Amino acid sequence: MLSQRFQSRILNIFLRFFQNFQQRKIRIFSLLFAVGIGLVLFVSACSSGTNQQATTTPTEQATSTPNQSPAVSSNTVRIGFQKAGTILSALKTRGDLEKALAASGASVTWSEFPSGPPMLEAINSGSIDFGYTGEAPPIFAQAAGTPLVYVAYDPWSTKAEAILVHKDSPIKTVADLKGKKVAFAKGSNTNYLVVKALEKAGLQYTDIQAVTLQPADGRAAFEGKNVDAWAIWDPYLALAEKATGARALTDATGLAPNRGYYLAAKSFVDAHADTLKIVLDEVKKTSDWAKNNPSEVAKFLAPALGIDAAVLEVAEKRRDYGVLTITDEVIAKQQEIADAFYKIKLIPKQINVKDIVWRN
Repeated sequence: MLSQRFQSRILNIFLRFFQNFQQRKIRIFSLLFAVGIGLVLFVSACSSGTNQQATTTPTEQATSTPNQSPAVSSNTVRIGFQKAGTILSALKTRGDLEKALAASGASVTWSEFPSGPPMLEAINSGSIDFGYTGEAPPIFAQAAGTPLVYVAYDPWSTKAEAILVHKDSPIKTVADLKGKKVAFAKGSNTNYLVVKALEKAGLQYTDIQAVTLQPADGRAAFEGKNVDAWAIWDPYLALAEKATGARALTDATGLAPNRGYYLAAKSFVDAHADTLKIVLDEVKKTSDWAKNNPSEVAKFLAPALGIDAAVLEVAEKRRDYGVLTITDEVIAKQQEIADAFYKIKLIPKQINVKDIVWRN
């Protein structure tokens, strides 16, 4: 038999153990309870945030989803330009548009693009309101469902784009391009020049190895002789001729109109036609100045473009200028380009150019 004293000691040990165990249970339960409350609050907050986000998501999606233009700012015109695009580059540098818009309480922002297609992608995404490209990009954009509008055109020049080969190239005619690598910016005006030049030479578009590159990459590929030919526009054309002695197989004469187009987001045209007219008026003033002062334009743009003024002057003197109303004849020529692209499956569906022409 255990002594009473020993039994008492054993009993005390069990009692302390039980008390400690109960205290631990309480602490553990309290901890679990606190964690549970925290999780409930967190989930509740997340749910609240999700519900709040759900009320704003449609608007945010409308801003970023292609083919849906966002609400147009009433006091800011967002313009896309190409550094090599004479008129808008000059307009930006001169600051005349800012002054004209200020009188109506509006302002302007500028975004630079390497060529027309990415600029029109920006219109599609709702990032810009207005821009200028060659004749082919708006056709690709319309076929893709971009909500844009032709608002004016620029006659430019058939001499201002060409298909170049190296000065020592054995390629003498467009027909000699069969099986060769030809670089150009996909969806650009020179894309159409290549199509028409091949057609005239009795070749199919599939007879060449098309290498689609933006101007800077195209120049590097051409100068590095990684491609056999390069279809390009001024002033890159004039620069390549001067820097490398490149030969032109053909320019656009008799092949493509090589017009430029001023384009705007449909939402901007619908909401701010008066502001658009101010923009076009200032563009025309700059165009008139450029037409009468090719040497001044060249000197003015040389620092921004990093191209010698003498080279730019060559480009300026072989182009035309204007901010002209789009006529039925102009529409018909654009339709010819669209039909040609559809025929060779460069665009997925037939389009009607006249459907997106601004009738101001």
